[in-house]
Amino acid sequence: MGKEKYFFNHLTLTYERAKRPIRKQLGRFVLFLAGVAVFATLVLFVAYSFFDSPKEKILRRELAQMKFQYEVLDDRMDHVVAVMNDLQDRDDNIYRVIFESEPIPSAVRQAGFGGANRYAKLEGYQNSNILIATSEKLDKITSQLVVQSKSFDEVFEMSKNKAKFLSSMPAIQPMSNKDLRRLSSFFGYRMDPFYKVMKHHEGVDFSAPVGTDIYATGDGVVVDINLSKRGYGNNVKIDHGFGYHTFYAHCSKILVKRGQQIKRGQIIAKVGNTGKSTAPHLHYEVHKNNRPIDPINYFFSDITPEEYELMLERSQLPSQTLD
Repeated sequence: MGKEKYFFNHLTLTYERAKRPIRKQLGRFVLFLAGVAVFATLVLFVAYSFFDSPKEKILRRELAQMKFQYEVLDDRMDHVVAVMNDLQDRDDNIYRVIFESEPIPSAVRQAGFGGANRYAKLEGYQNSNILIATSEKLDKITSQLVVQSKSFDEVFEMSKNKAKFLSSMPAIQPMSNKDLRRLSSFFGYRMDPFYKVMKHHEGVDFSAPVGTDIYATGDGVVVDINLSKRGYGNNVKIDHGFGYHTFYAHCSKILVKRGQQIKRGQIIAKVGNTGKSTAPHLHYEVHKNNRPIDPINYFFSDITPEEYELMLERSQLPSQTLD
């Protein structure tokens, strides 16, 4: 506060306090207020620039928590992608190989989503890049999951068909023949015992006493039974599905009926000497898509590789059929 000023009054012969002009006092007050305002502004600027408000502190805390949760989510999605890649590899290189199916093309597995503005609604936010990247990754995982789910449905169906196929395939010998001695005549051109000329033998012959058990070589349905004194005599035909049929001829007795469901290893008939036959035996054929094929190639379920090699060697030797 400034010093008080006095002046000498010649009328009263005394010193009196000098009065300040009102304009000057007002100006000083205005300057004082301006200074206070500037100071307050500076204080507020520093406070807002270097210190968070309670609301900002809450928002920053929430943002930090959201970023952490995003990182956790991103790690989990990466784990899901790794598991998905492993499943895809097993699907293409194991499961589909087992079931003899083509692998799913990479272009199908990696199919993307159309539309350049698919994520336009996520643009313009502070964390748009995070939102868009997360959405793209989730969409890709979803697409791959859909493809993989459909693939597993296909594999499951193939597994059911494969199990049925394996049980239906004519994969055993039609009678007990552990020492292989009963197999007397093979597939291919052989000497006909009646006409003494080379004829194509469409099956194999098993020599055995009359009444020996004859087994179905795979699951199937009896589609034909013939009782005859000519040709193949009493015979049975079984449809195994998947294009396979088996034929059992010269039977003395047939133990099944037309339309009956048959299981592999089930006794269906007895060895006989009926029809055009020179001795008791079973004539056995395997047909694939109505074409006769060598039955010994389907005995793999009850013979060893060494026994199979022995069969192949014996099949190359000249022989005479029993029918």
